[in-house]
Amino acid sequence: MFASGGSLASWNSSSYYCRWPGVICSRRHPDRVISQRLGSSKLYGQLSPVLGNLSFLQVLDLHDKNFIGQIPPELGRLSRLHVLNLRTNSLQGSIPLPLGNLPSLKQLNLRDNPFSGEVPPVLGNLSNLMALDLDYNKLSGQIPSEVFNISSLSDYLDLSNNNLEGSIPLEIGSLKNITTLRLDENGFWGEIPQSLGDLTSMEALSLFSNKLDGEIPPSFGNLSKLYHLNLAHNMLSRSIPSSLGMLSRLSRLSLGFNNLTGRIPTSCWNTSSLTMLSLQQNMLSGVIPPNAFNTLPRLQNILLDYNQFHGGIPASIANASDLLRYLSLGNSNFRGVLPDSLSNFSVSVEDLQLDNNAISGSVPKDIGNLVNLKSLLLYRNSFMGTLPSSLGRLKGLQLLYLDTNKFSGSILSVGNLTELNYLTLNINVFSGIIPRTLRNLTKILELTLSRNNFTGPVPLEIGNLKNLLVFRADSNKLSGEIPRTLGECQQLQILYLQNNILTGKIPSLLNQLKSLNYLDLSCNNLSGKIPEFLGNISMLYDLNLSFNNFVGEVPNFGIFANTSAISLQGNDQLCGGTPNLHLPSCSSKLGRRRHTFPLIPIVISIITTIFILLLFCALLSWRKSAIKLSNTTSMQGHPLISYPQLVRATDGFSDSNLLGSGTFGTVFKGSIETQDGQHTIPVAIKVLKLQTPGALKSFIAECDAL
Repeated sequence: MFASGGSLASWNSSSYYCRWPGVICSRRHPDRVISQRLGSSKLYGQLSPVLGNLSFLQVLDLHDKNFIGQIPPELGRLSRLHVLNLRTNSLQGSIPLPLGNLPSLKQLNLRDNPFSGEVPPVLGNLSNLMALDLDYNKLSGQIPSEVFNISSLSDYLDLSNNNLEGSIPLEIGSLKNITTLRLDENGFWGEIPQSLGDLTSMEALSLFSNKLDGEIPPSFGNLSKLYHLNLAHNMLSRSIPSSLGMLSRLSRLSLGFNNLTGRIPTSCWNTSSLTMLSLQQNMLSGVIPPNAFNTLPRLQNILLDYNQFHGGIPASIANASDLLRYLSLGNSNFRGVLPDSLSNFSVSVEDLQLDNNAISGSVPKDIGNLVNLKSLLLYRNSFMGTLPSSLGRLKGLQLLYLDTNKFSGSILSVGNLTELNYLTLNINVFSGIIPRTLRNLTKILELTLSRNNFTGPVPLEIGNLKNLLVFRADSNKLSGEIPRTLGECQQLQILYLQNNILTGKIPSLLNQLKSLNYLDLSCNNLSGKIPEFLGNISMLYDLNLSFNNFVGEVPNFGIFANTSAISLQGNDQLCGGTPNLHLPSCSSKLGRRRHTFPLIPIVISIITTIFILLLFCALLSWRKSAIKLSNTTSMQGHPLISYPQLVRATDGFSDSNLLGSGTFGTVFKGSIETQDGQHTIPVAIKVLKLQTPGALKSFIAECDAL
């Protein structure tokens, strides 16, 4: 055994050991140590076997130290020992069998160590034991029936938080004097023994978090001194026995997370001593009586959520208690409207959970009277109307869940809730702008405004929400550009703005969102290039930019290399990217733009010029042959020659009709039909190279010569 920090510096041979701190010697036998209590000393190491030589020792208290190793079996020689307290150390191994040889032991506390193995049956030999605490260890196997032969056990028996299993022995009913029995958080199965109802001295019984089934024994109604009963997190079924309502001292009743059915017994509503009524996660049904809460003046916590009640929430709930802090009635099929009396709750109310019901109507206008409210959960109901202005008085509110209702109007009052961490308003019919006062919500972690009728821009003040993790404003009618200030929300992990009418480019300041996991900007009117910085956000797992007006090359690194993580369809001017995107090559598009598009005006000008030149040549040729053909042709005046006629006359400007080629153009021969279609006229067709300087001047001079 060692000490740190000099806590046992005075334990040396220079001083009398009976004067050492923590050591008490006997008055009758001055040299005999009867007690070692080293509560405040910082000790570590292993327990010394020489402790077994202190034959007069009555108290050995070494709790909350850093001892390791095993309990020395030599401690089994301390026949006068009354108290052995080794809780909260790092002792391990099995509980030594010699501890069963301590006939004077009254208190054995080994909790919060990693002891393993089974509970030794020899502990049943401790005939004077009053308290046994083996909580928070790694003990396994079944409880030996010998333990229940210790008739002196009167303070507590605590075997909770181990790996014990099997059924609870019927012999447990022999502990007639026990006041506290805790077997919770083990693997016990089977039914709860009826014999537990014989332990009439019991004040606290906790069996929660096991695998117990069957009914709650009606014999529990005999436990007249019981103030704490916890049977939660088991598989108990059938109805709650009405005999529990006869327990006039019962303060905490916890039966949640079972399979209980039927109505809550009327007698339970008359247990005026109750401070906690926890019946959540069962299959309880029926109507809550109108006056149910009139006789519960001490009630602090009501948990009835996840049941199958019907009917409304009685107005008497406001009379439950001036001490009420927690009210949870969610997921229980309640209908009707909220009674206005809800606003008359004690100011002590901190949590109000009415979610997932079928409650309709409006929120009581004086809800702001509950000034200490921290959680208000009204989501997934049928509430309607506007938010009461008094809501803004709930200055301590941290959670406000109003989603999936029919609320309408503006959300101006929300901007006053400066302590909010979570605000969900999605799936309602709120309208108007997103108020700039949201900048006051500097502690907000999640802001969800999706699927409403909000209009106008996303306010620049959103950048003031430095702790924001989730921002959802999709499926509204928001317009304008994405605010660049969103880049200031550097903790942001989810950003959903899809299904709006946003315009402009993706702001470059969004490159500061290094923690972003999900980004959805689809179904807007965004434009410009897809910024490359999105590929540098290593935490980005899902990116949807589909159905916008993005153009240009798609990056091919980061998230863009994983085609299953991105969506880009509906942007027709994109190119490049990884091959799996099946987008056109950006190089081929650029090539066509450089070469094909500039040729269009050139081709048009050439064709126009050809047409004009051919017209001139046709007219000149007609003049020369007019007299010769005057008797044989019907061609009169100045006929117009179309470009298709010229193509036919030259067989598509075929090389076989080529007469010659010079500096300023090329000359083709051809034949053009007369207007009556009965004769043909031989013509020469010259195609000028108008790009060559002097071509047009040369042609005019040639025409003059003819």
